[in-house]
Amino acid sequence: MMDHSRNRNAQAATGTGTSHQPAPTSPDPKLNHLLGALPPEEYDRILPHLELVALPLDETLCEAYFEMKYVYFPLDCIVSLLGIMENGGSAEISVVGNEGIVGVSLFMGGETTPSRAVVQAGGHAFRLKGSLLKEAFYRAGPMQRLLLRYTQALLTQMAQTVVCNRHHSLDQQLCRWLLLSIDRLGNNHLLMTQELIANMLGVRREGVTEAAGKLQKAGLIHYYRGHIEVLDRQGLEHRTCECYEVVKREYDRLLPHSEAQ
Repeated sequence: MMDHSRNRNAQAATGTGTSHQPAPTSPDPKLNHLLGALPPEEYDRILPHLELVALPLDETLCEAYFEMKYVYFPLDCIVSLLGIMENGGSAEISVVGNEGIVGVSLFMGGETTPSRAVVQAGGHAFRLKGSLLKEAFYRAGPMQRLLLRYTQALLTQMAQTVVCNRHHSLDQQLCRWLLLSIDRLGNNHLLMTQELIANMLGVRREGVTEAAGKLQKAGLIHYYRGHIEVLDRQGLEHRTCECYEVVKREYDRLLPHSEAQ
C-alpha cells in the first residue's frame, strides 16, 4: 500500500512542499466551481490571497492528524482522501476535483482529520491560508452557506463509497471511480497505474487488472502504460451501480456550477 516519508508529510501539511511542474498561463480561479459560485463581493475579497500552486501526482497535501495551514481549490487535478490503517493500508473515501475544496476540517472546526489527502491526478490548484478561509466562513455569509452545502455533498460521497465497497462488485466500483474522476478532471484521460488504483479502492492489484481488462475488452476504456482513456462514457454509466448517480445527483442539487450563491 501507499506510504510516504514523515518529512514529506510534514512539509505537505504545513504547505512547505515544492514542485517543478510548470504553471498554466493565467488560469481563471473560477475554473474551480466553488470559487466560480461565489458572489462578486465575496470573490473579490479573497481573490488577492489566492496562490496558484502545482500539485504533482502522489503529492501529499495533508497527512492524518496534521493541522493544515492551507486549503486547496483544484483546477485541473484530482485529490483523493484516504482512510489509513495502522498497518499502512489505505482506501479512498472520497475524491475532490474542480467541484470542491481540500481542507473541510479547517472550517468545520476540527482542525485535523484522520484521513490523508493525496494527489491522484496531477495538475494545479489555488491555495488559500486556512486562517483567511475561516474568517470568511465565520462571517456567516455566502461563503459559509456554499461550503456547508459542499460538505453535505462530500459526506454523501463518503457514505455512498462505503455502501458501494460493501455491496457492489469491483467491476462496478471501478466504473464508479472512473466516472467520478473524469467528472472532476474535465477530460477523459487519466494518468494512473493499476497499483495506484488498487490503493485507492483498497483491493489487490490483480483484481484491478482483471476488472480493467473487462472494461477494455468491452470497448469502454483504453489502458496503456499507466494511461487510461475513457472511450464510452455512456457504457460506463450503464455498467456501474446506482452509487455514481446518487453522488452526482446530490452534487448537482447542492452545487450549481454557474449561479452565484
